[in-house]
Amino acid sequence: MARPRTFDPEKALDRAMAVFWKHGYEGATLPDLTEAMGINRPSMYAAFGNKEQLYCKVLERYASGPAAYVRKALEAPTAREVVESLFHGAVELATNPRNPGGCLVLRGTMSCTKATDAVRRAVARQRAASQAAIRRRFERARDEGDLPAGSDPAALARYAVTVIQGMAATASEGARRVELERVAEIALRAWPT
Repeated sequence: MARPRTFDPEKALDRAMAVFWKHGYEGATLPDLTEAMGINRPSMYAAFGNKEQLYCKVLERYASGPAAYVRKALEAPTAREVVESLFHGAVELATNPRNPGGCLVLRGTMSCTKATDAVRRAVARQRAASQAAIRRRFERARDEGDLPAGSDPAALARYAVTVIQGMAATASEGARRVELERVAEIALRAWPT
C-alpha cells in the first residue's frame, strides 16, 4: 500500500519553478530542487518523474501562472492593445522583485548541452505555441480590418516574441523596469497603423 503524500504538490512545483528560474535547467541540481521542494528524491520521482519531466511540468505551470499575461493579452480588443499588453506583461514579469528575473523559459535552456535536447524541444514547442497563438490573433485582426490588409501576422508575431525575449534577456542581466518600459515604448512605434 502506498504511503500518502506528506507535501503539497502544487507548492512543491512552485518551489521547483523558482529554482529552475534562478539557475536554469542544467544549473538546478537535484539537491537544490529537493531541498527547495521540501521532499526527498524518491518522493520527487514518485510525484513528478525525473528532472526533465519535472521541468516540463514546471513549464506548464509557468505558462498558466506567471506567464498567463500572454493568454490574457490575446483577449484585448485590438492588435495594438494585444502587443501593448504583451510588452507590458513581459516587463512586469521580468522585473517583478518576487521573481528571479528574466524569463524562466529563456533562462532555462540558454546553456543546455546536447544531453538536454528533450528539454530544448519542450521549450521550443512552448515558444512555438505562444507565437502561433499571437499570429492567429493578428490574423484575426487583419481579417477584421484592425491591421492593414498587407500586414504579415507571422512577422508581427515574430517581432513581438523577439522583443519580449530580448527584454527578458536584458532583465536577467539587471535591466531595470524603467529601462524596459522605454524599450517597449520604442518597439511600439514600429507597430503598423
